[in-house]
Amino acid sequence: MTPYIANARAWQESWDRQQEAYLPDREHRLAAMLDAVDATAAGAPRILDLAGGTGSITLRALDRFPGADVTLLDLDPVLLAIAEASLHGRARIVTADLRRPDWAAALPARGFDAVLTATALHWLPAERLGQLYREIHRLLDDGGIFVNADHMPDDALPGLTARITARADRDRDARYAAGAVLSWRDWWDHVDADPALGPLVVLRQEVYPAGHTAEWLPPISWHLDALRAAGFTEAGTIWRGGADAAVAAVR
Repeated sequence: MTPYIANARAWQESWDRQQEAYLPDREHRLAAMLDAVDATAAGAPRILDLAGGTGSITLRALDRFPGADVTLLDLDPVLLAIAEASLHGRARIVTADLRRPDWAAALPARGFDAVLTATALHWLPAERLGQLYREIHRLLDDGGIFVNADHMPDDALPGLTARITARADRDRDARYAAGAVLSWRDWWDHVDADPALGPLVVLRQEVYPAGHTAEWLPPISWHLDALRAAGFTEAGTIWRGGADAAVAAVR
């Protein structure tokens, strides 16, 4: 049973601020994703927030499309507890492991207008991610879209991308040193000390006994090739900021 989290809004905000230390233009990429949904889905869209964590995309989708039918899927018990407390029943929450090819069996239905994910799938190795793209293709209605926003360097700008990334790292380290925002490790230390969320950290360690696997961050061309190979009729870039991008694919 999910524990009662009295300060869910504060935890949601602290997650967003912590993420923005890595992604200063995070709101721009999320807005671009929802713009793509708005352009392709009529009426109240059916949206799958894939590896949705605390519900950052879901909350913004519900604000943008009040009648949307949104399903949030993740595996992390801590992040899902924050999502459930923040959403107050406004979206369906599903627990499933994207590392397994049977993850979609946990969904109550297929036929989504959009599958959205941000800064999450880089924990999967190449072979599994390519397979996941094919599985996502099968979940979408004809004309539906998939959008993945993540670190996706431009193949044609390796030197400049390295310099942009180094600059972003320096800026983030300066914010940490000034105490302007919590680092990833500090945020999890706060979670561990929280009476409601702390016990879920033990469950999280069971889910990820070795922690996350090493990040795999291929260039954007890899994603576009993999999406086309998965059967999408169109695949391209709808947003870029430095070394990050959002790719969209149409079924």
